[in-house]
Amino acid sequence: MARIMVTGAAGFIGFHLSQRLLARGDEVLGLDNLNDYYEVSLKEARLARLQQTPGFRFVRADLADRERLDQAFAEYRPQRVVNLAAQPGVRYSIHHPQVYIASNLVGFANLLEACRHQEVEHLVYASSSSVYGANTTTPFSVHHNVDHPLSLYAATKKANELMAHCYSHLFAVPTTGLRFFTVYGPWGRPDMAVFSFTRSILAGKPIQVFNYGNMRRDFTYVDDIVEGVVRVLDRVPQGNAAWSGDAPDPATSRAPYRVYNIGNNQPEELMRVIAVLEEALGRKAAVELLPMQPGDVLETYADVADLMADTGFRPQTPIEVGIPRFVEWYRSYYQC
Repeated sequence: MARIMVTGAAGFIGFHLSQRLLARGDEVLGLDNLNDYYEVSLKEARLARLQQTPGFRFVRADLADRERLDQAFAEYRPQRVVNLAAQPGVRYSIHHPQVYIASNLVGFANLLEACRHQEVEHLVYASSSSVYGANTTTPFSVHHNVDHPLSLYAATKKANELMAHCYSHLFAVPTTGLRFFTVYGPWGRPDMAVFSFTRSILAGKPIQVFNYGNMRRDFTYVDDIVEGVVRVLDRVPQGNAAWSGDAPDPATSRAPYRVYNIGNNQPEELMRVIAVLEEALGRKAAVELLPMQPGDVLETYADVADLMADTGFRPQTPIEVGIPRFVEWYRSYYQC
């Protein structure tokens, strides 16, 4: 049994991860600021479920509030930390840049400092497939250079990886960054495609499909994501003795630092995803085809070979299984 802090515990992935950790007997301190980026009632419903489970404690806090964060660390003294608290969204970052600076940069710096001073044995944090930006070589590999982000959101996630490396190098704080690829599933985020498409189709509204549907995404079911996070959390990174500054590997270091992709390793055509969703809903979608949005990319495709080799992780859930599970939850939760 371990004492684990999960930031963003009322969020989509944080909720599922907290449930999994509690089920195996860990103590979980959940942190969340319950912001209104999307419907707060959904976050509160997730949180209410977690609070029914022995071993879970909750603190309402914002990572940008250093005093409140330090107090939570001092009182709880977590052995491990999983940081899932961040401002998400590529498109939202175009018009609300300061929100990302406060949450994803200032907040993450505060978290690194807290982990350093409390001598946390492992910090696992959410990065994003968005860091690949202008890269076009697929599948995306953690060994590829990712210096050309296409949105401020992506830039903050790349910055998190660089900040984490500094703390791993300077203070020997073991850190692992996880680049998530298009996560979906029950209790998901309303701004994500499967959720928003479902809501619109059931309401009889058209769904907006960008780049005229010519996009591919590595849709990854949330249970697979959680499985990967848990496996990584239990594996504290060590320095790579073979690392060389003459040919630097972006995914490893001489310091206790690691970066992994977590994805389904199977990109899907967006129109195929819509077809599976239509079948699960028993309804056809009215599709509004639109041009590509600023900050978007044509394709995401995760190379998960390193994660498989180091932890035994293998994605298990195709969209033909995961999407009907999501639809079943959605109809039950919204009574529709």
